[in-house]
Amino acid sequence: MAKLTKTSVFKAQAPKAETQMDKTTRIVRKMADDDAEKRQVKINRLRNARLEREQNTPSKTSR
Repeated sequence: MAKLTKTSVFKAQAPKAETQMDKTTRIVRKMADDDAEKRQVKINRLRNARLEREQNTPSKTSR
């Protein structure tokens, strides 16, 4: 039987090289995440402006 040592049992595998498709996927996901974050910031800004405008506008009395 072969002698098992700490280095022979758990060999560190070399990291797999990033393929062109992996690179493209990573870049597209980052772009989509950035766009989603910008969209959320804009939505929050517009929502806050609308709520502030509604607070400062006198309500109409119904008859």
